[in-house]
Amino acid sequence: MRSNPSPSSSSRFEGCTLTGALSVATEVRDAVCVIHGPAGCTHHNFSLLHATNLSNDRGDLPRLLSSHLLENDIIFGGEDALETALEQALALSPASIFVLSTCIVETIGDDVAAVCTKDRGVPVIPIPTAGFLGGVFETGVRNALSAVASLARPSSEKSISANLIGEKNLEYGVDENAAEVNRLLKRLGLPVNLRFVRGIMTRDVSRLGAAAVNILREPALRVVGEELKRRYGTPYIKSFPIGLGGTCRFLEEVGRVCGIDSLTAVEEERAYQTAMLERFDDLAGKRVCFQSPHPMLRGDPEVEAICAECADALGLIIDPDGVAIPSPYPPPVGTAGVGRMLNRWRVLIRERGR
Repeated sequence: MRSNPSPSSSSRFEGCTLTGALSVATEVRDAVCVIHGPAGCTHHNFSLLHATNLSNDRGDLPRLLSSHLLENDIIFGGEDALETALEQALALSPASIFVLSTCIVETIGDDVAAVCTKDRGVPVIPIPTAGFLGGVFETGVRNALSAVASLARPSSEKSISANLIGEKNLEYGVDENAAEVNRLLKRLGLPVNLRFVRGIMTRDVSRLGAAAVNILREPALRVVGEELKRRYGTPYIKSFPIGLGGTCRFLEEVGRVCGIDSLTAVEEERAYQTAMLERFDDLAGKRVCFQSPHPMLRGDPEVEAICAECADALGLIIDPDGVAIPSPYPPPVGTAGVGRMLNRWRVLIRERGR
């Protein structure tokens, strides 16, 4: 783990490197993910991913296989066990296979990349996911995004469309956030080309280089944005829209990058925000104080700015003795995200302000 984690990073709270990579790779729906390591690593992640799918009304099971490393494999090498697991994966007729390493595999020195280079009729892509080497959840996300992107080739033509890059697939409300970004892009006449990676097929990855702009889920993915820019020449927006003012700035930035006049879209969105805020007129004059849901997130300037912005827009009074409101984590995406957050604020003010 990091010795100096940043309050702006969410990776500390989300799991290990392997989990981060699986949250991406398992969203290629016709692929199989082979976890090269002990069975426990697969069992834990299968349970987590399945539970997350159910919480988002998705009943499908993650397509995971394990190489089931045992003591002898750890002592003498586990590449034969990986070969066997790949044969089992091929029997499922996948369109692609992703092979994810574990801490013990990197420790004993199995050459996972070499095993994956053999011709098996479908792409077999290694993803390095050994967290003990210093990786965290977001490291796995970045490594997996880069690995899946290797399936695409540069596109000779760009369409006036956008890719959503690196959605937080273990986040409650992931589809609501994507729908909000899609709504905003429609104000600019810009469709979504590809959710990379969320509910897609292997063949869909070929469209990755065709969009006019990539929109990153969060600034921590900047390295992915730079890599895709080098590969496909696609500029990127560093984050989904956050907060009220941030949403309007998002529209302006996307318009600038794509050569679209955003003036009308911004005016319409501001009017939309005004109408949304009017639904919360009953909160004017209430006294509140904001508290971080986790000590490591205290002092995050982005979160503090959003709280202050919304308090000002609603006429709330910030008072250390006011009703305690948890600071938003993660920050609300777009106007719709702010609306959902304000609904939670209203409930808390009514419950705790009695």
